[in-house]
Amino acid sequence: MADNPNPNIEIPESHDIAKPHDEAEPELADISLARRISRWILMLSVPLILVGFGVFYWINSSRYASTDNAYVQQNIVSVSSEVGGKIIEVGVSENQPVEAGDLLFAIDPEPFELEVAQSSARIAAAQVEVQNLETDYQVSGVDIEVARKDIAFAQSNYQRQAALMEKGFTTRARLDAAQHEVDVARAKLKSAQADVRAARARLSTGSAVPGKNPAIANAQAAYEQARLNLSRTRVVAPISGRVAQSTRLQTGQMMVAGLPAVSIVDDQNSWIEANFKETDLARMAVGQKATISFDAYPELELYGRVESIGAGTGSEFSVLPAQNANGNWVKVTQRVPVRIKILDKSPRQLIAGISAEVTVDLRTGKQ
Repeated sequence: MADNPNPNIEIPESHDIAKPHDEAEPELADISLARRISRWILMLSVPLILVGFGVFYWINSSRYASTDNAYVQQNIVSVSSEVGGKIIEVGVSENQPVEAGDLLFAIDPEPFELEVAQSSARIAAAQVEVQNLETDYQVSGVDIEVARKDIAFAQSNYQRQAALMEKGFTTRARLDAAQHEVDVARAKLKSAQADVRAARARLSTGSAVPGKNPAIANAQAAYEQARLNLSRTRVVAPISGRVAQSTRLQTGQMMVAGLPAVSIVDDQNSWIEANFKETDLARMAVGQKATISFDAYPELELYGRVESIGAGTGSEFSVLPAQNANGNWVKVTQRVPVRIKILDKSPRQLIAGISAEVTVDLRTGKQ
């Protein structure tokens, strides 16, 4: 060892100077080992997570069937007028709630009131005509009696002329005149009998309306039709719900019979039409429970059950069904409409046509 030039400073031995470096080596080794262990844990955890996710997905995919191709459906009644005319009153506005029987709009009733009056007059005319026919029938009966008496008188006169002709006290002309009077009297009797039959036929009633003259029955039917048309000038709501498409109702506008004028949406009775893939139907059945969520209300979740499964795919009921009998055919998974009944009362307003997501529990009870 070299001499220490400064005896007041103690120079450490060489092995004492290297000692701190030797103590750091175990610490570095521990850090390296921890890193390797962390690396292995990370490398193993990723496959385990993927496997766990796959198992979870397989379990849930076998138990649940879900689709976001689902929409809220409600009954929509299109209301039209059964008679034509000018609108004189509009009783509703867009989105207004109405009850069954509430006035939607009214058509000018004056032309229909006139039809009722005319029909009433036709009934009176038919009744007068029937009375005239009864009078004619009675007169025809009297004519028959008169004709029979004329025949008896003419025959008696003819017999007298024939007796006088045998004795030579009359002429052939008088005998022929007496025979002519007999023929005329018989013809009048036949005419009177024909008039009676005609009058009886006009007074007769058919099997369709027994006991009532057809002319009167026809006039009364026209009267009832006129009254019905008059009552149809006030168009009321057939169901309770909310008014839609009421912009076509304008006071003074001419309404055409049969033309849709306004719609009523039955917003108290809703269901879900969920279009599931055909591959999801193998274990789906009526009565299975379903969970429903809505795009419009992310916080809302309702419960339902499968009420029915469609009788055909959506493409089968389209205006132009697909024609797959060609060389360029590509198989496409079809969608089948499934009706989901909503079991809960929704705290939010359900609107016809809004999107929904439906998940069916395939392990629940079946009906």
